[in-house]
Amino acid sequence: MITYFQAIIIGLLQGISELFPISSLGHTVIFPTLVGWNIQRNDPLFLNFLVATHFATALVLFFFFWKDWVNIAKGMGRSLYARTIAADDYYAKLGWLLVVGTIPAGMLGLIFKEKLQILFSSPSIAAIFLIGNGLLLYGAEILRGKAPENNDENTSDQRVARLTWSQALKVGVAQIIALIPGFSRSGATMAGGLLTGLSHEDSLRFSFLLATPIIGAAAALELPAFFMAGNHNLMGPAILGAVCAGLTAYLAIKFLVKYFHTNKLTPFAIYCAAAGVISLLILYFR
Repeated sequence: MITYFQAIIIGLLQGISELFPISSLGHTVIFPTLVGWNIQRNDPLFLNFLVATHFATALVLFFFFWKDWVNIAKGMGRSLYARTIAADDYYAKLGWLLVVGTIPAGMLGLIFKEKLQILFSSPSIAAIFLIGNGLLLYGAEILRGKAPENNDENTSDQRVARLTWSQALKVGVAQIIALIPGFSRSGATMAGGLLTGLSHEDSLRFSFLLATPIIGAAAALELPAFFMAGNHNLMGPAILGAVCAGLTAYLAIKFLVKYFHTNKLTPFAIYCAAAGVISLLILYFR
């Protein structure tokens, strides 16, 4: 069973690490072991608990970008009615770019998610992949080089809508790596966005818009099983954990939107590499 204290800590951690490019799945695999909590990571009850925290994160993302989603829905409606995307209807283009970017990770996630998470659920393996996540983030900054940030007079949504269909697909494919504990969804999509020419600010926005339907749909598919399980002892910790995850997710979004207006992925790359190495050392010598 998950205690209320554990629910608070894991919920707070999940809300931050889901949106920071540092892998929430990797942290929920590694952290309980490091602090000596006897939590079975593959137990259905713990997975149900994580579903609740992920659903809360998705809700926060959705309402934070509520105006964007309303405009995207209207734009897609206009394109369906007209059977074409008008050249100046960037919200319609953005909506269909999100569809294209969501398909790869959505399909493969449904097919391989459980197998991959069971295969790589070892804390040591997750720590190794966390180091790999750091290398991924740093590599994206190196490959991008000194490309200027494209923050012209247009809005971020307008700049993102300039992506081609193939570029959106590539960013969507980058999310697939986040099915492995230790690799970050937001980190992978931001790295993909940078390599397509987006600025850090626009890459973050596209990453969060892409994450909302994937995280929300994955959690919504599992919610019926959560309620049908009928485990009333889990209900309280799950709700508390979800509230904590929602709180830190909101704070994380507020921070990251400002941070990536002028800053880079490098500090997160250093953190992931250092955290992975330290975790491996602790797990090896304990």
